[in-house]
Amino acid sequence: MDGRGLGQGPVRDVIALAGGSQNILLRFSRDGQDYVLRRPPEHPRPESNETMRREARVLTALRDTGVPHPALIAACADEDVLGAAFYLMAPVDGFNPASGLPPLHAGSPEARNALGLALADGIAALGMLDPVRLGLGDFGRPDGFLERQVGRWRRQLQGYAATPEWDGGVALGPVDAIGDWLDAHRPQGGRPGILHGDYHLANVMVRHDAPTLAAIVDWELATIGDPLIDLGWLLATWPEPDGTGGTLSIQPWAGFPTADELIARYAAGSDRDLGAIGWYRVLGAWKLAILLEGTYARACAGKAPRDIGERLHGRAIALLARAERWVA
Repeated sequence: MDGRGLGQGPVRDVIALAGGSQNILLRFSRDGQDYVLRRPPEHPRPESNETMRREARVLTALRDTGVPHPALIAACADEDVLGAAFYLMAPVDGFNPASGLPPLHAGSPEARNALGLALADGIAALGMLDPVRLGLGDFGRPDGFLERQVGRWRRQLQGYAATPEWDGGVALGPVDAIGDWLDAHRPQGGRPGILHGDYHLANVMVRHDAPTLAAIVDWELATIGDPLIDLGWLLATWPEPDGTGGTLSIQPWAGFPTADELIARYAAGSDRDLGAIGWYRVLGAWKLAILLEGTYARACAGKAPRDIGERLHGRAIALLARAERWVA
């Protein structure tokens, strides 16, 4: 920070921030200014440092766009400073809906409706950006992006069989049939764009004083590909009108837009063809089920808490049942 001219004197008031189970978030102050440090966990995964570098690159590219995001202050790719790559960003003045709604939002169905529609606006705006113009032309492999999806996640699921203790395969009944359907009905895909990769209610911050996004957070899975993946993921995780069936329980739910309303709102802010959005929604539920089952496989082997593994296993089964209904 001295070398970048970021204040003087000691670092003070360090607190750990909740949110994000894979990385460390610390808020602190220095010389009268607040910062948030984001870095990999204490024991980084093999890809953790490159993930931090990629996140910082995306935030840099988004700086002058209308997509709400944390403001990047500085990034350090040198792993020798803290033992890992890291970056500093400005704190976001907002709340995470998954942690509960404040009075303004909890007390107004209209505010909750606007909040939900704001999520659709966020990824519609993101998907309209030109990655080449923003210097992200080499950030991903857009050619064959949709064609790779089913095979890549099938291999992920097959890898769980290497854990002898894993007993969840039978319970995932329709997983293979859904994968076959996805392969048979895969759309052509549109022009490449930036996608967040894990877009849902727990990965946004909302302003305290209005039902609008303060920032989209947790960009570790961002890449270049088909941006409709983000809308499909949002729909796969979105509760039914009665508040059930989603991956998060937010109360009160009444007033939040329906899935069809989210699709219509996205269409209003995008020129992309949404004729095959059902396919993207099924892919989102199928892929997320496979991801969650990975935690259950680790729990079966004693490498993750058993209660968490079983809860996520149940959620994976529910997601596949949801996808099966959508396919029918």
